Amino acid sequence: MPDLSRMRNDYTLGRLREDDLAPTWVEQFDRWFADTVAAEIPEPNAVVVATADADGAPDARIVLMKGYDEAGVVFGTSYASAKGAQLAINPRAALVFPWHALQRQVRITGTVERIGDGASDDLWDPRPRGSQLAAAASVQSTVVDSRQELEERVRRLDEQTPEGKVPRPAAWGGYRVLPERVEFWQGGTDRLHDRIRFVRDDEEGGGWIVQRLAP
Repeated sequence: MPDLSRMRNDYTLGRLREDDLAPTWVEQFDRWFADTVAAEIPEPNAVVVATADADGAPDARIVLMKGYDEAGVVFGTSYASAKGAQLAINPRAALVFPWHALQRQVRITGTVERIGDGASDDLWDPRPRGSQLAAAASVQSTVVDSRQELEERVRRLDEQTPEGKVPRPAAWGGYRVLPERVEFWQGGTDRLHDRIRFVRDDEEGGGWIVQRLAP
């Protein structure tokens, strides 16, 4: 086993200075997301989504971001899943984009809302038929006896569904995380990381304040 206390890398790929910052969080995200895609990092839109239940117990998993703009970050899932049940009780979430290869991460926290049927259809329709079948046949987060049981559910649904796109289940749809804080983290030499955060200032008509955080 390696000595975990000595396992570390020094971060030397870049700096994040206020003078180089984009005017808005979404424009800065545009820049960093474009860098991530250009670097051919696998699954650049993979994001950790953390939620909590009514007792405050945290839960986290990785999903794929399916859209973003100044209003927030969108992902799709089953409303009947564990995160769906948690968001129904406590509609808040924290996101982390872990772009390790660029020594960067983006952290977003805010409230969460459903995006509506039409927008959910727009997320569902581009999915391959196999992915649609698997999502429709699986009651996400529930206990199953075996993988064979899941495969049999998918097989039966495939037989019962006409060729082409599978209708979107009513229990599947999109969520939008409405940002209240967006932090851009750039790794730095000797642990002097750059952390710059956009904070929504509702008292000033929904404007944003830029803050530098100690690493």
